[in-house]
Amino acid sequence: MSDLTLVDVARRRLQALPHLWVDEVLAGAITVIQLWPLISSASSTGRPWHWWGYVVAVGASVPLVWRRRAPVIVLLVSLCTSELYDLVDNVARQPIWYGLLVGFYTVAAYSSRAWRIGVLMLTCVGTLVTAGSWDTFVRGTVQVVAAYAIGRAAAASRAHAAALEERAARLERERQMEAERAAERERARIARDMHDILAHAVSLMVVQAEAGPVVVRSNPARAEAAFDAIAATGRDAMVQLRRLLGVLKEDELAPREPQPTLGDLPALADQVHGTGLAVAFAETGEPRPLAPDSAVAAYRITQESLTNIVKHAGADRADIRLTWEDENLMIDISDNGTGGGRALPSGGNGLIGIRERAAACGGAATAGPRQDGPGFVVSVRLPLAAS
Repeated sequence: MSDLTLVDVARRRLQALPHLWVDEVLAGAITVIQLWPLISSASSTGRPWHWWGYVVAVGASVPLVWRRRAPVIVLLVSLCTSELYDLVDNVARQPIWYGLLVGFYTVAAYSSRAWRIGVLMLTCVGTLVTAGSWDTFVRGTVQVVAAYAIGRAAAASRAHAAALEERAARLERERQMEAERAAERERARIARDMHDILAHAVSLMVVQAEAGPVVVRSNPARAEAAFDAIAATGRDAMVQLRRLLGVLKEDELAPREPQPTLGDLPALADQVHGTGLAVAFAETGEPRPLAPDSAVAAYRITQESLTNIVKHAGADRADIRLTWEDENLMIDISDNGTGGGRALPSGGNGLIGIRERAAACGGAATAGPRQDGPGFVVSVRLPLAAS
């Protein structure tokens, strides 16, 4: 561990101690230092000093115990007490009144600006009046100003540290809020995907299950195909749900299968075709790169649109058309049914989800009755990936 780290650790441990304990130790140490000239010189010469000197030395130092609670009062008490030291002649010379310097430091570090400036000016004037010589005045003024400057530096350092802590706390709060927003967006995305998967699979299974009993005697082969389609749709739904729910496991480390994209649209059309809805797939223009989230959105939007057709349109034909433009991919899913009363976004959650998916990718979606005949059309614009 480096010296700087040791210093930092020591300072943090000292700051963690109760302030009263620290001030008691400081007051005791300064009391000993102020008494030392009286004690050492008396023991060396064998001549005791006047008791008044001991009283003043103690009285000017002990109040430092309360220096943080009342810095100005403690300084004034220490200052006035030390001025009484020379009332008697039989005392040892005190080179420096350390209690005063600590008092000035505390006032500079913890008091308001008005009190700081007032006490400093009053002390300088008082020193000028009571000093016996210019040398004493200059020396005393330099000591006071130095203690004041150190106190202000300590206050500035504490303010800077507090500002850094506040900034770190604010950044941490912002990071947590962003993480919460990201989690909300992820939950919304998962909810949309689960809705699309389940709604699509259940709709196809219901249609096939309703058709099976009708033809089970007249056309056993068709009934068997319907039940096979139910099983295939259920298995596909389970695979997609298992893949989707994998993102909710924090300890999921195994690579997951990729999400379905544009290349899976023909297979989706074939899957829906088993319900008796004829689905045609067409693509015009030159395929261009599409952002991964847009590619997934294109599949899910098409899936939801086909689900709505199966559930609500009463149609026997649907068309999926992809049109590649210079900057956008246009997707049109239309049918020839009777569900033309649906409109975006006032319809069900599926249509609202279509709009939200397109908007999340920077695109847009509209839905409404076809203009060229009966039926309904969903039109989606998705931006191409920047080259």
